[in-house]
Amino acid sequence: MKAEDIARYLRENPAFFEQYADMLAEIYIPHPHGGRAIPLSDRQVLTLRERNRVLELRLGELLQIGEENDAIGEKMHRLCLALLLSKDWNSLLSLLYLHLREDFAVPHSALRIWSGAGEGAEFQPVDDDLKHYAASLTEPFCGPSGNSRAAAWFGEAASHVRSVALMPLRDKECFGMLALGSEDASRFYPEMGTLYLKRLGELASAALTRLL
Repeated sequence: MKAEDIARYLRENPAFFEQYADMLAEIYIPHPHGGRAIPLSDRQVLTLRERNRVLELRLGELLQIGEENDAIGEKMHRLCLALLLSKDWNSLLSLLYLHLREDFAVPHSALRIWSGAGEGAEFQPVDDDLKHYAASLTEPFCGPSGNSRAAAWFGEAASHVRSVALMPLRDKECFGMLALGSEDASRFYPEMGTLYLKRLGELASAALTRLL
């Protein structure tokens, strides 16, 4: 009889050790962290302890993620209130940039709007390729800034920016784009979650549309 046959038999007959309970005290197997042999029952206890340790670590990770999400949600709430209370274009832009820098710790932010007329850097001309690119985004782009023409929007800091997040601004159609930049190459990366970035883009879109 092969070992596979014995394993299959035990799986198919889970009551085996109930009928032969005394065998559990007679079976010795190697200790998982040493060469000595221990009873099967002790090995089961060690296995359960290891599983419990893994579950505790996972629970700790989930609690940390929950706390981080709560903190981000609170920041989004504060930003939303600030934008809702903005009564003119200049105050809206100032509060948007302020919250991104101070509350979200994003060192560089810039936006461009190509629908409507206005003054300031936000209304500087944008080429058609970049407009089409923004309109094609179904999710925020996160990644290196080397191939991003939008990185130039950060002015003198552009050469120091290593990662960016790009969010299209939409009403019925795409009318602009919000760009976030960081000197940290790992701040915005392709595999990161974009749920809150997407909500940030939607929030900014609604606020900007109100005053355009």
